[in-house]
Amino acid sequence: MIINTILLGMFGGSEIMVVLVLVVLLFGGKKIPELMRGLGKGMKEFKDATKDIKEEINDATGDIKKEIKDIDPIGELRK
Repeated sequence: MIINTILLGMFGGSEIMVVLVLVVLLFGGKKIPELMRGLGKGMKEFKDATKDIKEEINDATGDIKKEIKDIDPIGELRK
């Protein structure tokens, strides 16, 4: 049942061609490379931002793990 719902949302070859023709008609052949260039730059910036966020999270968790290793609960109980 779920697979049928997913497959109904898929685009076929004719639908993709119609969308491409509409894009060319709306923006013209000269504007499409500029649009794709802008889209590529946006995707690169998004990827770089997600990479930076992942690095910050990994650094923070690394610091926490280091602090946890520095704690000696058995030694603290003996005092």
